[in-house]
Amino acid sequence: MPVVVNDRKKVLFLCIGNSCRSQMAEALLRKYAANRFIIYSAGLEPSTIHPYTIRVLQELGIDTSEQFSKSLTKYLDGPIFDYIITVCSDAEERCPVFPGSGIRLHWSFEDPAVFEGDSQAKLDKFREIRDQIDATIQNWLHELDERTESEK
Repeated sequence: MPVVVNDRKKVLFLCIGNSCRSQMAEALLRKYAANRFIIYSAGLEPSTIHPYTIRVLQELGIDTSEQFSKSLTKYLDGPIFDYIITVCSDAEERCPVFPGSGIRLHWSFEDPAVFEGDSQAKLDKFREIRDQIDATIQNWLHELDERTESEK
């Protein structure tokens, strides 16, 4: 029987609460490149997924039913990540070293959960951050594709 090798890269998105930004990044990368990556997210101090996170992802047709807030400690003993991407400055400063892991990136996004305003203004802030994360992921995928193409 042939051995099946999974050549998808492992990506971990990390923030403090794993309730907004890292959840959005996990869902959006899965939307665009689940065939290329195994995608995880976690928080240093996990809470629950913010209801507006779910709402703004569902607006894009993304099913969030399998997503939940996870602690970084769940991943300290494995797997080995090819990319660790922090999406907030606090996580970048406090993120431990993952022995054997690959490239570490930092994409700083404003925390929409702490935005002050009425419910419509807060929802608009979540959409704004979702769209920023979406654009960053699409740009990153494009850069990876260009790099791969130039290496051929």
